[in-house]
Amino acid sequence: MTKPKTLHILAAAVLWGTTGTARAVGLAHVPPLAVGVMRMLIGGLALLAFSLWRGKGGALLNLPRKPLIVAAAGMAGYNIFFFTAVSRAGVAIGTVTTIGSAPIIAGLLGWWFYAERPTRHWILATSCAIGGVVLLALPGRTSEHIDVLGVAFALAAALAYASFSVAGKRLLVGRSPIQVMAAVSALGAALVLPFLYQQDMSWLAQPVGWGGALYLGVVTNAGAYLLYAYGLQATPIGQAVTLGLAEPLTASLLGILWLGEPLTLLTALGMGSLLTGLLILARQPLNATAIAAD
Repeated sequence: MTKPKTLHILAAAVLWGTTGTARAVGLAHVPPLAVGVMRMLIGGLALLAFSLWRGKGGALLNLPRKPLIVAAAGMAGYNIFFFTAVSRAGVAIGTVTTIGSAPIIAGLLGWWFYAERPTRHWILATSCAIGGVVLLALPGRTSEHIDVLGVAFALAAALAYASFSVAGKRLLVGRSPIQVMAAVSALGAALVLPFLYQQDMSWLAQPVGWGGALYLGVVTNAGAYLLYAYGLQATPIGQAVTLGLAEPLTASLLGILWLGEPLTLLTALGMGSLLTGLLILARQPLNATAIAAD
């Protein structure tokens, strides 16, 4: 059976996968960077408030500074680098480069920092999942030249995401995920705050604007990252990041079912390959030691 901690990560990825549909429905006219920064700000405040409500706020300042800074910078860097990559290299190339390389980088970092040696199951599952992501993005590719700097930003986003996972796992040792994610998200939100400068925020004056921002911040940021933290406690880093590839699978399904996007042969093959990789990985026995939390 699928492990409970695995289900936490898959649930987080599903929530992340609703981001694109939510933007398309009500925030399509809003610059992606403005949406991303506001999403982090609302998510950080929501987790901080939740932590204080649960009586865990007093321990926020006792977290080790180095992994806290790395995790917060990784979370903030992922958002900034990814949106920059997509704006320069295009949605297809930016997404494939970021999401496709993140599991590989995370697996290497997990091997280096936690001795989580990649297994044959993980290699097979990750290969299937990455292949599926590539197939999903192929219909969106254009004949325009590839922006090298955009690809570099995409790789930086992947490294930031993997670094967040590595540092976050260190912070979770003996601590509550609520406490850890509240501190990481709050600091990450503070780091992206300067990027709101010169951004047009008039869209927040409309009900669809602040409603969409609340959904993205509370559900797809605060809720999703909290679920991811619970799953990360007992899941190898490379496996956790690969399971996160349920995000583009969810986004593709919603695009077809909700937005009326066509179901092409490449899309079907990509979704099938991605689902196969996730099933292989989700049913693999975990080889990481569970981390105790208060």
